[in-house]
Amino acid sequence: MSILRPDDDKEMQTIVEQACAEGRALEVLGSGTKRGLGRPVEAEDRLDLSGLTGVIDYEPAELVLTAKPGTILSAVEAQLDDAGQMFAFEPPDLSELFGGDHSGTLGGVIAANLSGPRRIKAGAARDHLLGFQGVTGHGRAFKSGGRVVKNVTGYDLSKLITGSMGTLAALSELSIKTLPRPDVTWTLLLRYLSDEEAIKAMTRAMASSQEVSGAAHLPRSMAAGLGFGSGALTALRLEGPAPSVEARFAALQEDLGECDKLEDNGTQTLWKGLRDAAPLTGAGERAIWRLSVPPAAGSTVMDVIGGQIDVAYYYDWAGGLIWLAVPDQDDAGASIIRQAIASIPTSSGGHATLIRAGEATRDTVPIYQPQTDALAALTKRVKESFDPKGVLNPGRMYKGV
Repeated sequence: MSILRPDDDKEMQTIVEQACAEGRALEVLGSGTKRGLGRPVEAEDRLDLSGLTGVIDYEPAELVLTAKPGTILSAVEAQLDDAGQMFAFEPPDLSELFGGDHSGTLGGVIAANLSGPRRIKAGAARDHLLGFQGVTGHGRAFKSGGRVVKNVTGYDLSKLITGSMGTLAALSELSIKTLPRPDVTWTLLLRYLSDEEAIKAMTRAMASSQEVSGAAHLPRSMAAGLGFGSGALTALRLEGPAPSVEARFAALQEDLGECDKLEDNGTQTLWKGLRDAAPLTGAGERAIWRLSVPPAAGSTVMDVIGGQIDVAYYYDWAGGLIWLAVPDQDDAGASIIRQAIASIPTSSGGHATLIRAGEATRDTVPIYQPQTDALAALTKRVKESFDPKGVLNPGRMYKGV
């Protein structure tokens, strides 16, 4: 395998043009920290974008940062922190989960559409990408959006590209919305609730006027793993100016009953751990799944799964996101997990994504929720419009696409 590492946008375009002309497939990646996410790519050569680094433009007053895709995420976040700002979608650092030595790249976060606990309040990564530049599988340079929040020119391709795992375009520049960092962050802790009780409490908090920015539940074994004692733990995060946080905390406490309060470093440690799947990083060689379900169905789904598989798990997004670890054997629990999701009695349904597993498992088990025939046909047409010869990351999301 040849590793092709361009130093600028033009060189990257030339590489893709040549690959298209020769019918050669390319594995597109930044620093490679998320190579274990998705199916093994069916490519002869590697397009390494780690040389496209650096912040091009950052204007805190305009709440926009523009950078190259190979820029290390932690370096960007440090620059934002110095200016008292943040990425509101709270991108996770999955380096420990995948065995990487750093937080990954900005391009990788957008390619995978990774969002943390604040997604329930601030939206997903795709909601914060204002614009980008890249190269299609034809070898054609193009751009969409721009560097301003109010931008309605042309098609909103940002939402299509985000989460496409490098299968539609190789990115060369990203403009992402930033927001001021909260003055104060407190966490209200409820202890010893069952899964069903916790989801009811989180749903009640989210339906209130208290602007909860994080809602998670750790069963007993998971809470102990994060250093918060041996009992189940339900966490509700409040952010903002100190007087507002204090008043909202008091209102939630009155509504939900006896609770503890976590401040400063303790609350940052807790939510960083939840964001980065820290409760499951000690799961050894187990397969890791992320399930997206209606919050009210979360405990029911886990009752079905837990009754058939040896599973470790916790809830985020008020019960709408379930992180779980299962033995990486046979189909890594895929048939049981997806059957449990299919049984949800609601039109909103759900989906399961295999986040981490051995290469043999990832090659045979569908990583993403299997598509209906109509959706699979649409996915194929979109891929063909951007990359008709299958040059960019073929097979990364779905076999043969």
